[in-house]
Amino acid sequence: MKKIIYLIIIFFFSSYIYACAGYKPIFSSSNLQFKIINHSIEGDKKLGNQIYSNLYNLYKFNENNPNAKNINVIINLSKNKKATVKDSTGKILEYVINLKINILINDSISDDVILNHNTTETSSYKVQDQYAETLNLENKTLENLVNKTFQDLLIAMSEKNIK
Repeated sequence: MKKIIYLIIIFFFSSYIYACAGYKPIFSSSNLQFKIINHSIEGDKKLGNQIYSNLYNLYKFNENNPNAKNINVIINLSKNKKATVKDSTGKILEYVINLKINILINDSISDDVILNHNTTETSSYKVQDQYAETLNLENKTLENLVNKTFQDLLIAMSEKNIK
């Protein structure tokens, strides 16, 4: 009796697995076909390089495609960190980080603007007991903001059909 129940359970689980076999996301990064010819980073170089590195990895993934569009990328990123909450002694309890990002993608041959992606991302974090923990939290917050920006950029590039 237990064998029959186990077989039924396995059958249901396997049917769920096979039901998702043809799944394709709408905004897939594999549909983006581009070749970065030239790039420029202005403002905060470290964070701009993180965004460019993600784009470059995506470019390397599709590098051998002969139909890829040749593009130039200009990344302008500025970071602003401000204290938002202080206690009665003036000790800072919370910071807010504001990133202003402008990513301009041009066709390298005709110099036409393909995409002008402007966004502002904001996040806050609390000061920790240890300074090293606060720095780690700040770096993690910045990493999350850069990743969100890159995800938004991928969606914008998919909508513009950069192929």
